[in-house]
Amino acid sequence: MSFQAYLDNIQAKTGKSAEDMKALAAEKGFLTPLVKAGVIIDWLARDFDLGRGHAMAIYAYLKGKSA
Repeated sequence: MSFQAYLDNIQAKTGKSAEDMKALAAEKGFLTPLVKAGVIIDWLARDFDLGRGHAMAIYAYLKGKSA
């Protein structure tokens, strides 16, 4: 699955785009360099029922990386 396919699937499941997720992460203070992947994964699992792979795609997006 491509990186964009992960983002598309996340939007289909949650109704939130990657940019929406970034805005929500910013509100929570998760965009600082000290925030670890586990914090993001836990948040996305709890609030959006995302699995690890999809959560890691959002984490990569938040960190400015794409696969």
